[in-house]
Amino acid sequence: MEARILQSSSSCYSSLYTVNRSRFSSVSSPKPFSVSFAQTTRTRTRVLSMSKKDGRTDKDDDTDSLNYKDSGVDIDAGAELVKRIAKMAPGIGGFGGLFPLGDSYLVAGTDGVGTKLKLAFETGIHDTIGIDLVAMSVNDIITSGAKPLFFLDYFATSRLDVDLAEKVIKGIVEGCRQSECALLGGETAEMPDFYAEGEYDLSGFAVGIVKKTSVINGKNIVAGDVLIGLPSSGVHSNGFSLVRRVLARSNLSLNDALPGGSSTLGDALMAPTVIYVKQVLDMIEKGGVKGLAHITGGGFTDNIPRVFPDGLGAVIHTDTWELPPLFKWIQQTGRIEDSEMRRTFNLGIGMVMVVSPEAASRILEEVKNGDYVAYRVGEVVNGEGVSYQ
Repeated sequence: MEARILQSSSSCYSSLYTVNRSRFSSVSSPKPFSVSFAQTTRTRTRVLSMSKKDGRTDKDDDTDSLNYKDSGVDIDAGAELVKRIAKMAPGIGGFGGLFPLGDSYLVAGTDGVGTKLKLAFETGIHDTIGIDLVAMSVNDIITSGAKPLFFLDYFATSRLDVDLAEKVIKGIVEGCRQSECALLGGETAEMPDFYAEGEYDLSGFAVGIVKKTSVINGKNIVAGDVLIGLPSSGVHSNGFSLVRRVLARSNLSLNDALPGGSSTLGDALMAPTVIYVKQVLDMIEKGGVKGLAHITGGGFTDNIPRVFPDGLGAVIHTDTWELPPLFKWIQQTGRIEDSEMRRTFNLGIGMVMVVSPEAASRILEEVKNGDYVAYRVGEVVNGEGVSYQ
């Protein structure tokens, strides 16, 4: 493999791409104080171009209720793997891994963009998929209150198309700009015969930093605290195996208009993931933020409880924000049960903050002033799990 090394700089704009056969030098490091792995629900298989019938089976009936597991992704299996890993590396389960460094923690997260790549191949939209890649990692590490420092990417393909790769990396650079972090390095791997012609795979990781006295870990959450939801831009980068099954059933093309929406299906589905770094860190600085849940695989149902102490749960008021047209179309076309939607998709809310009632009042007042959009979506209650009203 060839390693793509970037010279370190204070900004991702002035970093210089070079091609070199060497990788970064390894250094010894102390034993981590605490390591946690973000749960992922994606399968990592060879990506293939999508066709009108991609994802359908001979038994796929238009009256069937579609679900994530039947589309090839088993959230329960992912949760079971995390439990088994926990036996080997105790302390996992958060959205990012914490590593002690003096009076601070380094916080790291890693991810990909899943089968959203299939739609990138189908639509030819490659210049924003890199934003998704950065977003999936930095949105995880800010849940600990960490400021992103740097990002590294991995780009793999059968045959390097320089023009296409440049578009992808351009999106990564933009994601780093939005996150105010440096694009520090990466790997470009050419693996003949491993991927279909013209296709590629992406992954990456981000590292941030937070003072030990400022880390957000949910330990101070109590019943009566408020859940504030920050809007998503769409599906983000989770649930696309089910989305593609729905698209195949619909007999619509990616160039067709989104029913009830103002764009094509392709543009709506390829909307880049929102990067919440600036907004969330600003809210944290003002005080009162006790916990943060990045709504990815597992949706509301699995992600929100991850930040709660034992004995606490959440009530979500589903009428406090409007379900975006894209999710309405997905649910109606796929005849998907409410419980499945809530455990698979973000439903228009990409980040949930657990805040004190005082902080909630301040945030909602700032919303009235037009500073940003946020919703009071629920509250913390005694009990377990997430219920919906």
